[in-house]
Amino acid sequence: MQTNKSVQLDKPDYRGKVRDIYDLGDTLVIVASDRLSAFDVIFKEPIPDKGKILTQISNKWFSLMDFIPNHILETNVDKFPQEFRTEKAKLEGRSVWVKKAKRIDFECVVRGYMMGSGYKEYKEIGSIAGISIPGGLKQGDRLPEPIFTPAIKAASGHDENVDYNHVKNQIGEELASRLRDASIKIYQYAYEKLYKNGLILADTKFEFGMIGDELILIDEVLTPDSSRFFELENYESARKKGELPSSMDKQVVRDYLESTGWDKNPPPPPLPHDIIEETRRRYAKIGDIIAILR
Repeated sequence: MQTNKSVQLDKPDYRGKVRDIYDLGDTLVIVASDRLSAFDVIFKEPIPDKGKILTQISNKWFSLMDFIPNHILETNVDKFPQEFRTEKAKLEGRSVWVKKAKRIDFECVVRGYMMGSGYKEYKEIGSIAGISIPGGLKQGDRLPEPIFTPAIKAASGHDENVDYNHVKNQIGEELASRLRDASIKIYQYAYEKLYKNGLILADTKFEFGMIGDELILIDEVLTPDSSRFFELENYESARKKGELPSSMDKQVVRDYLESTGWDKNPPPPPLPHDIIEETRRRYAKIGDIIAILR
């Protein structure tokens, strides 16, 4: 599969918060940068090697999960279209060549623990995304079972939680149920593998697309950018004390930003070197654990 399109790496067809995308017709090349986004704002300071770590984590999961089709065509730059091979030094380890799918415009969030916006909603109304939850749960508690709590991008650019009925009304019951069932199946599969290796997958989000009638997993999957992880030993120790440990993702960045009084609108405050290094360390540790999964 080839393309005659000339490519300039500094001019992607689409530049997202952390990814650059090159449209080749029925395929895409996606390049993960080291840019950091928090509270939907892009920071000036990159996290060294972040793009490579995220790409390698996603590729590992894609290779393991043979029960759900995904968008990967090739991860080896030497097998990309010719115009990308000449940029191997810049692309290797942080890029994938994928099938283009018609994206389904819902973020498919699965929660296994009482955290984040789900916990806030639970405290206010006793449910999450229209799902009744038993009373008395605290932040950080494990839910009785994983729940599907989809989200959309609001006009503000921030995620807005919606319930399953909203998804069903927008795309139909058949496709909505496929999204829900696939999301929960992937979460449970990953949860069990990670737990055996000392990690808790608290929550995560997936994106799906369609190629014809086939539902496929796209974008990134089960990375520290799209998921919340806890080290099992730290989690259990903290819970015994009635505390909640910091999660193994960019929560260290969020916690720092909350302490600054920043209003979460651009421009963001500069990130200190120690916050950058700690974020990189957490991402790398997650990457090392996932790399050895079988």
